[in-house]
Amino acid sequence: MPPKKKNKPTKKVVTLAEDATEVLAKVRELRKKTAAIIEKEAKKEESADDYGDFDPSSMLKVEDLDTGAVAEKIESIAQRIAKDVMEGRGYTFTVPSRASSNQHYVKSLDRIVLGGNKGTRTFSSVSEVRKTTITARCMQLIHNILGKGIHITKRDLFYTDVKLFVKQAESDGVLDDLSTMIGCTRSNLNVVASDKGLVVGRVQFEEDGDPIDCTRMGVGGKAIPPYTDKIDNIQSDAEFILLVEKDAVYMRLAEDRFYHRYPCIIITAKGQPDVATRMFLRRLKYELKIPVLGLFDSDPYGLKILSVYMSGSKNMSYDSAHLTTPDIKWLGIRPSDLDRYGLPEQCRLDMTDADISTGKIMIEEDFIKANPKWVKEMELMLKTKKKAEIQALSSFGFQYISEDYLPRKLREGDWI
Repeated sequence: MPPKKKNKPTKKVVTLAEDATEVLAKVRELRKKTAAIIEKEAKKEESADDYGDFDPSSMLKVEDLDTGAVAEKIESIAQRIAKDVMEGRGYTFTVPSRASSNQHYVKSLDRIVLGGNKGTRTFSSVSEVRKTTITARCMQLIHNILGKGIHITKRDLFYTDVKLFVKQAESDGVLDDLSTMIGCTRSNLNVVASDKGLVVGRVQFEEDGDPIDCTRMGVGGKAIPPYTDKIDNIQSDAEFILLVEKDAVYMRLAEDRFYHRYPCIIITAKGQPDVATRMFLRRLKYELKIPVLGLFDSDPYGLKILSVYMSGSKNMSYDSAHLTTPDIKWLGIRPSDLDRYGLPEQCRLDMTDADISTGKIMIEEDFIKANPKWVKEMELMLKTKKKAEIQALSSFGFQYISEDYLPRKLREGDWI
């Protein structure tokens, strides 16, 4: 007997929700405000007043350079070192310090920046010879790939000289050092992390000349490419960007085609964000002039991840101007939501001692203090000593988040 033919699954057709106009009314107001702020920022010339008490002349700034300019700067460093060696001054790199004492949060910019302190890395020093050698080797490898006009992953770089690097963390750290030494962004080095971020929803663009429509990339959406410099011609009719911490929640919203019911773009980096996702998010917000709403766990670590998107990470504070997306609205799940939405007790987790300790540190961070409503939420979390994951909302039904929670949040304009 011939095998039975399997029925083809019918494509799920989702259209604009009947209540979309009502639900998105406050989002559209926020969109107008966001566009006005972005346009005002574009016209404004930078001044010392933007930095408050911090002296901008002492800040390390990096630029978005083309391949040729980065290669020339590497050659310039190599020539200087060769001259120093020939004149008997030794083999020394001058490296900007990325220590926490040299990192500063600038309230008016809402991001972490790197100060101007510098150190040296000397080949003649027994304690520094290995790090100096790794720095020189990475410079050589990067110059090589820039000359070829290609991108490689951080893992590729590590495997070119495993015996020297020993651990990938060694070569990864030197990449950040080289960016500060050269004065370019990390992405300008053409060394990238593997794909991590995902995007789905109402956005189209060209990737290295190929047309991409993120409403037609299957249920899982499109991987955000590690080389965002190859993305051009971004177009969208989305009202907002929904930034999601967890990939499980992202998949729920993607499968429910939430972005068709309430036109939006949904992005996740599946936890701690990579450079490509952070750069892509920033580009979307500023090129499309639409707001970003964040959906994160109600715990100190969820807020910490959100802060990396907004204010930057300390490891890459030198590149914060190109990686941060300020004024992301915290949509949920917030500590106050636990009672407001009647989350069952079995879905509320007790905070561990480590959670409480992290929370106490977080509430003292400048970027938290800058927003009194965030402080209030953190105080409530520490008072109740309870936390909850976004998935806890599934206790009301697996589609509760897309069919009830988010529409209600958007309708009420319940973000901070």
